[in-house]
Amino acid sequence: MGTTNIYHHKKLFKLENGKKLRGLEIAYQTYGRLNAKKDNVIWACHALTANADVLDWWKGLFGTKALFNPEEHFIICANVIGSHYGSTNPLSTNPITGQPYYLSFPEFTIRDLVKAHQLLADHLLVQQIKVLIGGSLGGQQALEWAIADPSKIDNLILVATNAVHSPWGIAFNESQRLAISTDRTFYAQQPEGGSKGLKVARSIALLSYRTYDAYASTQLESVNHKVTDFRASSYQNYQGEKLCKRFNAYSYWYLSKAMDSHNVGRGKKSIIDALADVKANSLIIGVENDVLFPLSEQKFLSEHIKDAEFHAITSAYGHDGFLIETDTLTNVIGNFLKESINKKIIKLHKTA
Repeated sequence: MGTTNIYHHKKLFKLENGKKLRGLEIAYQTYGRLNAKKDNVIWACHALTANADVLDWWKGLFGTKALFNPEEHFIICANVIGSHYGSTNPLSTNPITGQPYYLSFPEFTIRDLVKAHQLLADHLLVQQIKVLIGGSLGGQQALEWAIADPSKIDNLILVATNAVHSPWGIAFNESQRLAISTDRTFYAQQPEGGSKGLKVARSIALLSYRTYDAYASTQLESVNHKVTDFRASSYQNYQGEKLCKRFNAYSYWYLSKAMDSHNVGRGKKSIIDALADVKANSLIIGVENDVLFPLSEQKFLSEHIKDAEFHAITSAYGHDGFLIETDTLTNVIGNFLKESINKKIIKLHKTA
């Protein structure tokens, strides 16, 4: 089992936009132990509504009998700023006012999420990361980290992610925020505010996470007489309600904006120049029928990150395949890491 901890940052935390957070807290979990050589760190970056318990949400890839297991590795997963699961977020108490932030919480970017986790890495005395891995918004974080601190990351694994969030992805997120903002309770300064809007937002999001074929195989009617109460309708309602029970509209609002902010080229000469800064041995994985992060985005990453390996996987689940197809991911990532070790051995022989 993982150990849940809270990192308390004692100084003011300056965000990319210049605003500051006082009393920043980062929730995180660790599994296993750091070995004597301090070279067994696996750092997982989570997606939009996930948490620090990577053994729970990425079962099959992380776990006692999985590729990334606590017996061999020191596994770390930290909850992002703004999230519902323990890190400083819009429902946290603003130390200046003594009241929850709600919509007075400052906007933040992917780079801010990374900066916070770099502070946590320093706190945990992590000098080197053997594998930095993330999918979707988690992949955006992993990529920014590999650019910001290239010498610290040995192996970078990016799954179903991109170098810059697309107009298509931003449009999906804006549609979800429009749904949230139509719920008047979102402006009522209460923890449950915006929950009806969040339900609709999740329903919209699900259409970008899955595919036509996924719905056809799981929500198809078995009878021909229906004119209402369809399985697909019930499914959308169920998924919306399920998220409302475990998340809040304010965190969702801010995190979707953070995803929109993702652009590794900001402040650089270009996106391509930024990707050239990655020094890690890199594996880029895409899902062939991903509607939200199409394969072209992962191909772009592999073409502009030096010597990156690219692999496309098939899944009936579209974008959500990065969480579901763990057997395939285990095979692809396992082979990649074996090759990485072999390359190191060959390099050592050459320099000996």
